[in-house]
Amino acid sequence: MAAEGSQTLERGLMVLRMIAEERDGLTASEVGARLGVHRSVAYRLLTALVRQGFAAKDGAHRYRVGLAFFTLAELTRPPLLDAARPVLRDLAAELGVTACLVVPEGQEAVAVAVVEPPGPGARLSYRVGNRDPLDRGAGGLALLAAGPPAAGEPDRVAEVRDRGYALTREEIIPGVFGVAAPVVRRTHEQPAAVTTLTHREELAEQAVPAVLAAARRLSRALDTPGPR
Repeated sequence: MAAEGSQTLERGLMVLRMIAEERDGLTASEVGARLGVHRSVAYRLLTALVRQGFAAKDGAHRYRVGLAFFTLAELTRPPLLDAARPVLRDLAAELGVTACLVVPEGQEAVAVAVVEPPGPGARLSYRVGNRDPLDRGAGGLALLAAGPPAAGEPDRVAEVRDRGYALTREEIIPGVFGVAAPVVRRTHEQPAAVTTLTHREELAEQAVPAVLAAARRLSRALDTPGPR
């Protein structure tokens, strides 16, 4: 019974993540197909989420996240995000690039805030929740470099730690160049990194001073000493 209850909870959380990641919502059949279960099982999970306010069904029978989801997210939003948003907005506007904040989860760097540059122009397909390997890409390397030296860590992580920033060229997404700098935080707090992404290689190279300045600014906003 305990195992069955755990499976139901896990499936329910998976469904919540699915509908949160789909701007146009999902039908019960679509959820069932993605989850690998019968439509009736998906419907029961969705109905439970609707009863608790974490999902809502529209007239086309598509499910989206409900108000309880947003309320809970607002109540539990970490101070890091509040401090990061104005820093990312200014960075994106200054450079004309996509600016984001990444934190580690397992062996991945997860984007928890993304700001696109103002005005017209091409947009990168990068959004909150995007996941990249920790050992590849500017954001992941900066997160690894935010910690103390570890036995067996790649040489490139030590290089990023010494330089204070990571610069990668088409390492994860073809045609995309990244620059990231770690945010200095207290020992017990989760590492974070300010990251910029652009299709223009020369702009990525020119962005290094601004990214370092943004990381220092965010470090100060969090009342921690800035990177040296």
